[in-house]
Amino acid sequence: MTERFVRVASEEWDCPHCGGDGFVLDEQGDAVACSCRASRLRRSRSTGASSVIPRKYRGVSFDRAPVTELSPNVVRPVRAFCRNIDENIRHGRGLWFMGDVGTGKTTLAMLVSKEAIKRGHSVAIYSVPRLLAEIRDTYDTGAGDRSHADLFAHLVAVDVLHLDDLGAEKQTEWVLEQLYSLVNERYEQERSIVVTTNLIETASLEQQIGRRTVSRLTEMTDQLPLFGPDLRERYDPARSALG
Repeated sequence: MTERFVRVASEEWDCPHCGGDGFVLDEQGDAVACSCRASRLRRSRSTGASSVIPRKYRGVSFDRAPVTELSPNVVRPVRAFCRNIDENIRHGRGLWFMGDVGTGKTTLAMLVSKEAIKRGHSVAIYSVPRLLAEIRDTYDTGAGDRSHADLFAHLVAVDVLHLDDLGAEKQTEWVLEQLYSLVNERYEQERSIVVTTNLIETASLEQQIGRRTVSRLTEMTDQLPLFGPDLRERYDPARSALG
């Protein structure tokens, strides 16, 4: 099944100029958008995957609470990542936020996704349990509906894949295989990924999502641990967003 997904993704997104990366080098050696990006983005947005920031997080900003209440040691590298997001996406670099509930993981991840969308990149945002449910639904689709291969190809090709609550899903062999297939394919294609998880210890992560997946994600991302009390208790849930 993985070989089928690889073939579909490469056939749909290959470009003779950029090889599917979406960027080429100009005469000065700087990365610039390839001529294929406009049509590539249109195709990406038409596949049905979520590329819209959830309403709860649309107002998040580096310059307002709750981000201003977070440790500068965590916020600073996120700012730097967003400032250089074009290069980070071009090289397939991502961020992995890990830590306790309510410490700001999802908020910071949404800031990255917002900046990517602002710069014109395609983004797919999913909670992992929801994503797995959508993958399962493709097994029951009829003719004309989005197929398993179509969904997987989009998840591989999108510029930034944002996975929230990795490790919250019920673990089964099927889940482990789906997660590894997706992460490994993005790893091989050098596609950027942003992840949040409540799990911190390596042993717990490997038990929940698999050693191979942890290894790939560790190489693809910079890991940012967040610790401390649940900050949700300090804010009105109707007005603030944390993760």
